[in-house]
Amino acid sequence: MSSPKILIPIAIIALLAGAYFFTKKDATAEQSNVIKKTLELADFTVKATATGELKAKRSEKIRGPQGLRQANIYQLTISDMVAEGTIVKEGDYVAKLDRSELDTKLKDIQTEIEKIETQLAQTEIDTAIELRGIRDQLINLNFSKKEKELEVEQSKYEAPMVIQKVQIDLERTARDYNQLLSKYELTKEKSEAQISEINASLKQNNSKRDRYAKLGDELTIKAPKNGMVIYHRSWNGKVATGSQVSVWNPIVAELPDLTDMVSKTFVNEVDISRVKKGQEVKLKVDAFPDNEYTGSVLEVANIGEQLRNYDAKVFEVTVQVNEMDSILRPAMTTSNEIVTDIYNNVLSIPLEALHSDSLSFVYLEKDGRVYKQEVITGVSNNDEIVIDHGLTEGDTYWLSIPDNAQDLKFYPVDEGIKKKIKQKQIAEREKRKAAMQEKLKNMKDENISSDSGGGGGGMIIIN
Repeated sequence: MSSPKILIPIAIIALLAGAYFFTKKDATAEQSNVIKKTLELADFTVKATATGELKAKRSEKIRGPQGLRQANIYQLTISDMVAEGTIVKEGDYVAKLDRSELDTKLKDIQTEIEKIETQLAQTEIDTAIELRGIRDQLINLNFSKKEKELEVEQSKYEAPMVIQKVQIDLERTARDYNQLLSKYELTKEKSEAQISEINASLKQNNSKRDRYAKLGDELTIKAPKNGMVIYHRSWNGKVATGSQVSVWNPIVAELPDLTDMVSKTFVNEVDISRVKKGQEVKLKVDAFPDNEYTGSVLEVANIGEQLRNYDAKVFEVTVQVNEMDSILRPAMTTSNEIVTDIYNNVLSIPLEALHSDSLSFVYLEKDGRVYKQEVITGVSNNDEIVIDHGLTEGDTYWLSIPDNAQDLKFYPVDEGIKKKIKQKQIAEREKRKAAMQEKLKNMKDENISSDSGGGGGGMIIIN
């Protein structure tokens, strides 16, 4: 049996050893919550996640009457309209515009026409009476002239004074006849001019009445071709029953070509430099989340604009939808991923694995030791960032922060290497820019139906 004096020292030594084992911490200590990964080469995609709104690339505009300006009517109210989404055939009823203002003008012009017709009739009667009176006077003067001629013939055997007096009477009567005949001609010309002027006014007003009547028929708007009726959208919202149609914006609805769709977006000026024509896009329709479509950036505006509900200037971007699907409808909301660039076989880490303390670094583990390794970063996306220098394939890096992070050694990158890497990054950007420009040269420009007034809806980059 062992002596108690021997057992006591052994027990103390065992306790001290256990305490040392459980309390010792150094760079190789394991944490219960450690998360680490092994670095691998892989393709790296830079993308912008966005929401958008579908729109037909081309559509037939259904417009109001074209003669409103000539009728001095500048705005009309839509009194009735078919439901949005209605399938119509060419010539089918689409909408009706309120005709109260036109009816008032028709009533006024009809009253004016009746007034002119009355004036014309009165002028014709007055002219007939006046000309008949002059003709009667001419007939009487003609009889008097013949009598004077007979008196002259009979007075040739009379005294010279008598002959002279009879000749003077004949000349006076002839002169009165000629003056009255001239008056008749002038009166006739004057009357004809008056009647011609009244007839011209009557013709003008009849033409205006006919134009109003034709315009009245055009207030019932019909489909110019077969298709689905989609309400037009302007800055004032969607055009519907009760909306105003003006001579400046006469579009009532549209018949979109549903076989060729695009997604409209307005991209913030901060992000627009990354979005280029021709970039690939993945689309999903919110109404049908299981369906996925492909697309490409079709058009990027060169000039920004200030829109309502946006704090900064935005640029319009149009995304072409490659596939045709009967379930796609204008104004459907889409979720989009614009692939702005792809880097093949590069090293990348999650953003949470990158740390910064004036310099960027990661917690790198090698040979059982953990230390801080400075890295030179490249492009990034929503989740990860490319490492251009500082790590190699197969390295193990920590996502979690070591408990003794402040005690870990820091390994910087040589300044000469940093300079070379930066130059290489600049050269790579220029190379990719040149490749994109070459790609753009081979792309055809597309004509896209524009929204009158700038359109409604779109998608916003939410990087």
